[in-house]
Amino acid sequence: MSQAAVEVDEFELLNAKNSWISKSCLKDINKVECQPVLPVKGEKNILVTSALPYVNNVPHLGNIIGCVLSADVFARYCRLRGWNTLYISGTDEYGTATETKALEEKLTPQQICDKFFKIHNEIYKWFNISFDHFGRTTSHKQTEIVQEIFKEVHSNGYTSTASMEQLLCENCDRFLADRFVEGTCPLCNYEDARGDQCDGCGHLINATELLKPRCKVCQKTPVVRSSQQLFLNLPKVEAKLNDWVDKSGDDWSYNAKVITKSWLKDGLKERCITRDLKWGIPVPLDEFKSKVFYVWFDAPIGYMSMSAVYTPEWRKWWQPEDDTKVTYYQFMAKDNVPFHSVMFPACLFATERNYTM
Repeated sequence: MSQAAVEVDEFELLNAKNSWISKSCLKDINKVECQPVLPVKGEKNILVTSALPYVNNVPHLGNIIGCVLSADVFARYCRLRGWNTLYISGTDEYGTATETKALEEKLTPQQICDKFFKIHNEIYKWFNISFDHFGRTTSHKQTEIVQEIFKEVHSNGYTSTASMEQLLCENCDRFLADRFVEGTCPLCNYEDARGDQCDGCGHLINATELLKPRCKVCQKTPVVRSSQQLFLNLPKVEAKLNDWVDKSGDDWSYNAKVITKSWLKDGLKERCITRDLKWGIPVPLDEFKSKVFYVWFDAPIGYMSMSAVYTPEWRKWWQPEDDTKVTYYQFMAKDNVPFHSVMFPACLFATERNYTM
């Protein structure tokens, strides 16, 4: 191709610019931007979240590129179009990953959270990520909203109680929830599988299924003991979930569709949502007051609690009324997909309220 064939003259550039403006691809410069950003009836309202990073490490380029930067680019694009856009994220601070890191550094879980929240916040600011709010799951709003949602799910009959076999480390005198236990995956023989998920094959597993289990703290072999736990009745909400996935799936990425379908094809089972831990959101039932919620029950609700910290009118985004439409985009790595496409929406369906999905 000759040089003349690819040259663009000033007239063509001007035409391209005018076409961009005339087709309303840029925001209305006369529109008054209000704070906080809220959805408006009859306008395009976009809610964007990126998966909450754990506070047990320093974020690296992979974390940022994986879901933070992509969400940031999309949020900036939406704002440029003049759409009402809210971009929310924050740190995931409960769960065994935090307790494990606290033990390693001889700090309390809260001290670990405070330390790494500051690091995360500063790094994202350095990268100029345009969060409307970057929060954390150890806020009072998180406890309030998680317990509120659980009470609705529980009162609607979507929970059950059962005795669950768990691994107990007699040397440490504690139940080994999730990341406090490691061992060989029963599916792929990966030798460093965690008590909730195998990073070798990606499957979710229960700690008692691990071969050659070992306590992560002392490396001793744990024993199996029983403990009463609360379960989310996923089969009871499965029909609604399947219908929603069928309607939404065409808008999802290939990975999201494949991973979700693989969960749903064999039918859902009841899933435990409590843990015998101290660090977490307390279960608001007298008979379970010594337990906390499983981090993957509470973490996605963090998007709501962080919105609530951002504005007291947060429900306009999450429970829109008066025919106001909110379109919600989630950005995450593939290992987070089932918690966002199965667990989180199942909880919202179980409240029997009209949440943004």
